[in-house]
Amino acid sequence: MNWNQLENVATLATIKEESATQRILIFKHSTRCSISTMALGRLERSWKDSEMAALKPYYLDLLNFRAISNQIAEDFGIHHESPQVLVISNGQCVYHASHSDIDYKELKNLL
Repeated sequence: MNWNQLENVATLATIKEESATQRILIFKHSTRCSISTMALGRLERSWKDSEMAALKPYYLDLLNFRAISNQIAEDFGIHHESPQVLVISNGQCVYHASHSDIDYKELKNLL
């Protein structure tokens, strides 16, 4: 799985633009949270590039970039949780899940 790093607020504008032609996954991860580590590991172990080619993944380290997470909540109208995934299409959040509800098969079914 090849993560794109989400490390500045300006990248959110890029994500919105990219989401016009492909769906975008944002994974919000807390590096100090065992649940977040479990959800990330489960997603990475299940991920198959051939199945998920239509979903571009972005990784957000919440501890280092909390302001970006706050901006995501504001821009997409989704309450912050950790861990959390959001799927962005045409500039809108079309799916979100957190904690143990983060599921590879559900993400795959969105495509």
